[in-house]
Amino acid sequence: MSFLVDTHCHLYLPDFDADRDAMIQRAQQAGIKWFVLPNIDRNSLAPLTDLCRKYPQECFPLLGLHPCSVSSSWNEELQIIKDQFCRTDLAWVGIGETGLDFYWNLQYVQEQKLNFKQHIFWAIEYDLPLIIHSRNAIDDCIQMISQHKHPRLRGIFHCFSGTLEQAQSIVALGFCLGIGGVVTFPKSGLDQVLLQVGLEHMVLETDSPYLAPIPYRGKRNESSYLKYIAEKVAEIFKTDTEHVARQTTGNAARLFGFRF
Repeated sequence: MSFLVDTHCHLYLPDFDADRDAMIQRAQQAGIKWFVLPNIDRNSLAPLTDLCRKYPQECFPLLGLHPCSVSSSWNEELQIIKDQFCRTDLAWVGIGETGLDFYWNLQYVQEQKLNFKQHIFWAIEYDLPLIIHSRNAIDDCIQMISQHKHPRLRGIFHCFSGTLEQAQSIVALGFCLGIGGVVTFPKSGLDQVLLQVGLEHMVLETDSPYLAPIPYRGKRNESSYLKYIAEKVAEIFKTDTEHVARQTTGNAARLFGFRF
């Protein structure tokens, strides 16, 4: 039996304080073996690293500053986060989440771009995958990655919900599409896009506690719900979840350097 990887989940957030261990156990029982935890800002560093130390074989940390946490003092915040690279008790498996968000706030667009650029440089310098948040900003993110194209620059466009043309541009840059709960929504339009891109360019994610798939849409998301995303992707490709699990887990393992 193949297993799944939740390549993007915030299991360290207070939403899970009441049942975190039970939630992780539910996910493991549902076939999820590895959990990739993106950072948000300086305040999330402690709970994130604590969880990764508690589950060192299951939970793997990313390091970055979320675009929605960018403000006028972004550079100071980023330096605090960068100092974490010096820690020897944790192995950071990627950079993120970073990118651009033009949905919630347009006040710090230039600061967001400077922050994103610094993360791109880190990804190249440390030879780590880059996890990109691109809400209402997919084209801008694609453009910035194109401007800094490098043989070591690769990663995931997290929570992809764009067009076929955008998907093809992302794949051409050597990045994967992060497919989450949106794919289960009736009007997402992702089915035709995914069919033309192919499973070899996809990884699965929940973005827990956000964006729960059907049948839990609107409720707290958790990693065990990744199975519903895998089932929907299998339905789109007219295959079984075993095939989806093997392909997407293999993609994630290669990207993050996981060993079976």
